[in-house]
Amino acid sequence: MSGPGECAPAFPTLVIIRGNSGSGKSTAAREVRRRYGRGCALVEQDQLRRVVLREHDIAAAEPVAPGFIAAVARAALDSGYHVVLEGILHAARYGTVLRRLAADHRGTVAVYYLDVPFAETVRRHRERPEAGFTADDMRGWYTEHDVLGIPGEHIIGEESSLDRTVTTILHSSGLAYASALTPCPTRCPACSRRGGEMTTR
Repeated sequence: MSGPGECAPAFPTLVIIRGNSGSGKSTAAREVRRRYGRGCALVEQDQLRRVVLREHDIAAAEPVAPGFIAAVARAALDSGYHVVLEGILHAARYGTVLRRLAADHRGTVAVYYLDVPFAETVRRHRERPEAGFTADDMRGWYTEHDVLGIPGEHIIGEESSLDRTVTTILHSSGLAYASALTPCPTRCPACSRRGGEMTTR
């Protein structure tokens, strides 16, 4: 793995954003991708596990989701997309595949854990327009300081605002300076007419 700012071949960047429900990881990941623009794929655990597979997140069931999610991220990277992979992604169930994904990737890998106390995750959850689950549900999912232990893993605390978190991720991962490597927007006529969509540079 190479770090941001190092001289390396033009490989895409892999960003992994994890945290408990209500930590702000999904909002941050979507904003990172929005600010970057085309050429960056957003891989969301909930979309793939709950919608595509409709699978419960239970370790005893030998879930398909961990390998499936890693395979989707790897396919996007292999196609030249920078990837923002986000989710709770509990270390006990996803740690092995995520560490392998990070170790196998030839480009920059940046890993972030949003370390937010349970009471604050509940408060943030209550501010959502459509909650969908209760504080008791969240208590059952919550795992304190569930880091992966990957070298260089960034811990972002509750004091970090959304804007600060997104800015930190974009710059410390190198995404803020990374060129797009996919046909959209590099060779796409529609993107050329609009002058590109890279909003961070």
